[in-house]
Amino acid sequence: MLAAGTAVQAAAPLSFSFMGRKLKVALVGTGVRGTSFWGKRLVEVYSDSLEFVGLCDINPGRLAYAKKYMGVKCDTYTDFDTMIGENKPDLVIVTTTDATHHEYIIRGLELGCDVLTEKPLTTDEVKCQQILDAERKYDRKVIVGFNYRWSPYNTKVKELLQKGTIGKVTSVDFHWYLNTHHGASYFRRWHGQREMGGTLWVHKSTHHFDLLNWWLDSDPYEVFAYGDLERYGSANDFRGNNCRDCAHTANCEFHWDITKSKRDMALYVNNEKHDGYVRDNCLFRDQINIYDKMSAQVKYANNVVVNYSLTTYSPFEGWRVAFNGTEGRIEAWLDIPYHQKEVLSQEELHALEMSQGGKEVAKYEPVVVHKIWNKHETIQVPYERGGHGGGDKRLHDKIFKNPGAKDPFDRAAGVRDGAMSILIGVAARKSIESGEPIRIAELTDLEPRAKRLI
Repeated sequence: MLAAGTAVQAAAPLSFSFMGRKLKVALVGTGVRGTSFWGKRLVEVYSDSLEFVGLCDINPGRLAYAKKYMGVKCDTYTDFDTMIGENKPDLVIVTTTDATHHEYIIRGLELGCDVLTEKPLTTDEVKCQQILDAERKYDRKVIVGFNYRWSPYNTKVKELLQKGTIGKVTSVDFHWYLNTHHGASYFRRWHGQREMGGTLWVHKSTHHFDLLNWWLDSDPYEVFAYGDLERYGSANDFRGNNCRDCAHTANCEFHWDITKSKRDMALYVNNEKHDGYVRDNCLFRDQINIYDKMSAQVKYANNVVVNYSLTTYSPFEGWRVAFNGTEGRIEAWLDIPYHQKEVLSQEELHALEMSQGGKEVAKYEPVVVHKIWNKHETIQVPYERGGHGGGDKRLHDKIFKNPGAKDPFDRAAGVRDGAMSILIGVAARKSIESGEPIRIAELTDLEPRAKRLI
């Protein structure tokens, strides 16, 4: 256990005191991510070391579905405190809507539990500070489930940078492309409202900013950003109630038939009556108030400058990153269709990424290293399609199978990591609104450091 007052100074170690018994786990938030990645998969793979002692959600219908889908025998609750009081879990897993993460993280800490939260840590600087204060006060651990760090492909990039392959890194170009299947889906869901998800600067880009912080081994210092809503929401000239009940189905290129998904029907549609949440909302409803194009410049405490962008309506899903250094350049990319002969549809590619199965090594992908005054070298890196590039299962193994194993790449993510990733997104929002650069140190009491604390 970390000493009081120091918990945010380093990434929380992923270790628990099992005390000769199974780890007692409680889950709050039984949506698709909670019931699958943090639910069913844990039951199927780690039941020898953990057991679910409670499931909690505001929607009793989803709770009933979750219990059956996950294959657990624990009780279900609509009241969080009652669940914790009756079961005394060791670990609480938080997979609720982003804007409520802080409530369950803080209350879990108060009630004596360690907490593992889905990304993002939270949605604004005020809630972030409350979490930081609570972890210090209650002397428990907060872990953030950053799975992208654990992908072998991303780890190879980290290894090359860590070895000083291109000398001192000076600047980075990082661009992420969401396709019209995956990107559009955020605007159908609660993520399309900033009061729920903090905009995609926070909900989605927290993944990318965490990778940058980890790759560069430094904290962000200042952010300047642009953003707008031009493709979805009120930018369109027609809209409907939802995709099941819409007069524009024939001429809407984004129409999505949720009735074709048995899981979505059972988890969401059949339980709308309990809380009113509609999973196949119209992409063009007036309530959407987030950005669909985003661009930022991030200056780091070690003087690296990053140019970042996120596109939500690309014809393909993928990303590119390039690191410029004093001794050369590293380029990496995934799923750029012009570089490969991909036969899968964009919808199939996303389904495979989110799946938890797949072969140990599905293919190889290149990373290019180009040293100054030399020819470039192409390194072929083993790459797995399923489970976020193989990151999901490695993150799970670290937490629930090999918690004490040393990691030369420091992939364990604690509350400071979670904070620094969302604060870039929060600063970007504030920069767009004010037209001014925003310093990270102005947001919470965390002081950016040239070298990350681990």
